[in-house]
Amino acid sequence: MKQQRWTAEQIPDQTKRVFVVTGANSGLGLATTRALARRGGHVILAVRDEGKGRRAVDEITAEQPGASLEVRHLDLADLDSVRAFANQVHTDHPRLDVLINNAGVMAPPRSLSAQGHELQFACNHLGHFALTGLLLGLLAAGRDPRVVTVSSINHRKGRIRFDDLAGERGYSAMGCYDQSKFANAVFGWELHRRLTEAGSPVRSVLAHPGYTATNLQTSAPIGLWRVVFGRIGNPLFAQTPAQGALSQLYAATDPGVEGGQFIGPDGLAELRGGPTRVRLSPEAADAETGRRLWEVSEQLTDVRFVIPV
Repeated sequence: MKQQRWTAEQIPDQTKRVFVVTGANSGLGLATTRALARRGGHVILAVRDEGKGRRAVDEITAEQPGASLEVRHLDLADLDSVRAFANQVHTDHPRLDVLINNAGVMAPPRSLSAQGHELQFACNHLGHFALTGLLLGLLAAGRDPRVVTVSSINHRKGRIRFDDLAGERGYSAMGCYDQSKFANAVFGWELHRRLTEAGSPVRSVLAHPGYTATNLQTSAPIGLWRVVFGRIGNPLFAQTPAQGALSQLYAATDPGVEGGQFIGPDGLAELRGGPTRVRLSPEAADAETGRRLWEVSEQLTDVRFVIPV
């Protein structure tokens, strides 16, 4: 008998659990926030645009009048903003239970972050690396604490150009996107390795949403890629954000999830379907790559991890 697919209705009661969801005002982040709030979780919406964050809260509370939500400003491409956000959370919350590193940008024209890093690497990887390091102490005080880092199928195509992280010698919008998603996968696995080695209660779990219709595709620069994938592919083949968010919701809440697991859709080529354990590329689990990325990330963010035990 075929096992029934996991749905958001199977999320256990999350009452009194505190979540941080980056990019929570739209797409996967909004769907994740809505599902967690429905099960009683308190969600901190970490958003770049607070106005959009407040509109997201209004949308959710209109459906769920008792939802426990708060909006906080976070620009992952600005490390000063990451530190300010983390300091605020430390001030207002004695613990966190789950950090969901969800936010991201996809295939913009080449631009640099506030600190001079290539934007996709800065937002998708460095900002989340710094945020995780700055919140790890609060997570250690949580109940069943987890860090869920959202990667992509594209991590299997990515590699890290350590000699040209800023894309100065040659910029490919999708190449740098793939690099950032590969960095997410490397980071999630290396964090798992370090947490396990230290005997920490915090678990690092990876997830990807398959092919999901979000504003990542439709807000990409106008061109063939946007037409094919955003305007044609999304309506025909993509999952809804609510469906795509199931992988990260499962990773964040299911009691049976273990550190180091990678959760993605169970359908053909992992494009659609219910959450299941999927394969992390061997390159993403390479110890030397993990060590090197960790050292470079600490240097670029000036955040040193203290692994809680």
